[in-house]
Amino acid sequence: MSFLLEPTFHRYFIGAIFILAGLLHFLKPGIYISIMPDYIPYHKAMVYISGVAEVIGGIGFMIPELRTYAAWGLILLLIAVFPANIDMAWKGFKNHGLTLYTWLLIGRLPLQFLILYWVYWAGLK
Repeated sequence: MSFLLEPTFHRYFIGAIFILAGLLHFLKPGIYISIMPDYIPYHKAMVYISGVAEVIGGIGFMIPELRTYAAWGLILLLIAVFPANIDMAWKGFKNHGLTLYTWLLIGRLPLQFLILYWVYWAGLK
C-alpha cells in the first residue's frame, strides 16, 4: 500500500479520471449543457472544448515530458470551471432549498480545492 504515497500512482489515476471525465462530455453532453451557467455563451461548444481539454490534460499528465504543462493546464481548467460549480450550487439552493442534493453541491466546492492540490502535488511537486 506504500504506492499510494507515491506521486507516480496518482499521476496515472488522475490522468485516467480526467480522460474519462473528458470523454463523458462527448458521450453525455446534455448533462453538461444542462448545468452550464447562463452567462457562458455557446454551451454545446464549451462542453466539447472543456472535454477536449480534459482528455488532452489527462493524457499529458501521464507523459513525463508533458506532465508540467498538463498539470498547469488542468489546474487552470479546474479554476475556470469553479464559478460554474458555484452557480450550480446556488441554483440548487434557489430551486430546492437545503436538500441533500444542495448539500452535495455545496460540499463539492471545497472538494475542488482538494482536487487542485492533488493535481499540483502529483504533477508539479
